[in-house]
Amino acid sequence: MDSRPSAAQGDLERAVRHVVAAIEAAPEHAEPFRHLQLEGVFPPDLYAAMLDAMPGTGHYRRMSGRARSNQTADGAATRTKIDLFPEFIRNLPAGEQQVWRVVGRALCSAPVREAFRARLAAGLEQRFGAGYREVGMYPIPILTRDVPGYSIGVHPDTRRKGMTIQLYLPRDRSIEHVGTVFHRRTGHKLYEVGQRMAFAPNTGYAFAVGEDTYHSVPTVGSEVRTRDSILLTYFVDDTLPQLIYNRGKRLGNSVLGVVRGIAR
Repeated sequence: MDSRPSAAQGDLERAVRHVVAAIEAAPEHAEPFRHLQLEGVFPPDLYAAMLDAMPGTGHYRRMSGRARSNQTADGAATRTKIDLFPEFIRNLPAGEQQVWRVVGRALCSAPVREAFRARLAAGLEQRFGAGYREVGMYPIPILTRDVPGYSIGVHPDTRRKGMTIQLYLPRDRSIEHVGTVFHRRTGHKLYEVGQRMAFAPNTGYAFAVGEDTYHSVPTVGSEVRTRDSILLTYFVDDTLPQLIYNRGKRLGNSVLGVVRGIAR
């Protein structure tokens, strides 16, 4: 990819158009809850560049929240992440920065947000009412890396989230079985499998977070070296406390990243 500013802008615009087209073309499924199944999310040459520019382990940091307790026998985290914001991307080697800068900016763009909002309208309207188009949505894209031992139990996602998207980044189809599992609730703490997402190259899923959006990841086995993906979460950004929380969370992560970089 050309490093000149004009070429970089062209790469960004092309990436945004491609992602939007993939969202618009994605089939919608109603079971076990409404969701999109995405294919060919990124332009093929950009996807290949992303795989070649995967950051080294030292650039990732431990996840918080539900994934925080996941660790190997020696105490290492089984899920780590890099926020795809400029303040984190600039810590990567020069050759990797350009690729992830394009990806991060594309995923944070207004056209991509509005494409997801339009396709997930039914779920958003059910939750937020007729004014769902005006509800603020704050995008946080993170590059995640899962290793053997990672798992997460059945959950519907926190209500702080408005839309959840995961984009799979394997090189081939050899670990299709480690995709996210969607569930339907059958009773108190009882769930059955509704669909299993195939962990296939350049694919993913998206849904509007609701009371019934139950999903999980079974324990990743030793046959997997890394399970790489992008989590693109749109946090509800409509009230002053929400605005403060979302930006404060980003600022806090940025400060931690600086401290971590100095300590390295």
